[in-house]
Amino acid sequence: MKSIPWTKLHGAENDFLLTWAREVDDIPDAQLPAMARDLCARTTGIGADGWMLVEQLNAGLKTRLFNSDGSEPEISGNGTRCAAAFGIAAGVVSPPEIEITTAAGRKVLRLLSREGKRFLFEMNMGMPRTEELWAVMDLAGRKFHSTLLNVGNPQCAIFVDDLPGDWRAVAQEAEGDRRFPNRSNVSISRSIDRHTIETVFYERGAGETRSSGTGSTGAAVAAILRGVADNPVEVKTPAGSMTVRWDNGVYLTGPAEIIGEGRYFVDFANSRAEF
Repeated sequence: MKSIPWTKLHGAENDFLLTWAREVDDIPDAQLPAMARDLCARTTGIGADGWMLVEQLNAGLKTRLFNSDGSEPEISGNGTRCAAAFGIAAGVVSPPEIEITTAAGRKVLRLLSREGKRFLFEMNMGMPRTEELWAVMDLAGRKFHSTLLNVGNPQCAIFVDDLPGDWRAVAQEAEGDRRFPNRSNVSISRSIDRHTIETVFYERGAGETRSSGTGSTGAAVAAILRGVADNPVEVKTPAGSMTVRWDNGVYLTGPAEIIGEGRYFVDFANSRAEF
């Protein structure tokens, strides 16, 4: 039986298990998605929205992320902040600026504050790419207005006057819309004032999440582009607020917190991964 060390962190209640990549060098690459499903299972595993493998790269870090369903997204904004906190706590990287290479490219995070195991970062999310500013989508038997864009991963930002009671069904249908051959993250937002939106999230590979870093970024950028909000934008999520400002790039400010650590025992005979 093999044991895999993990450290659990959350970025605005979007939770992740982080493991140094060297700890799984002996596990075939093709089996890592199934390992992610086992680890992230809420009742039979440790439980998380995703599993992240981290390695030191020059003076920074490199990450590889698996969603709880085993799929491999380009990036998680909340997860990347967690990786920065993980690296700082281990003494592998030094603030104030942390460079992290993700599947969506190199990201630079600046540590704003730290209180024990709680960190606050501003992360340069890069420049967004708008694919369709004024999209009308037929979802759950109604028409919804949305903006389709990419902030390192695909985003479908839907805007409503009031959050519908069946928003999860709406978001799930949007995630698999024909426009998205590889599925999309979905945010549903309503405007509160010129600098504030309230948003809920449904992420591909994880389902409903309490917050989303890339989702907050996509929703804020779309709100600015559509004239719904002015820069900077406070994004109120079920887990609290994050701030997005758009200058020479888009910058997301949000927390990361170390929760605990331990070891996961892999039962090779009963694991969903085949060894």
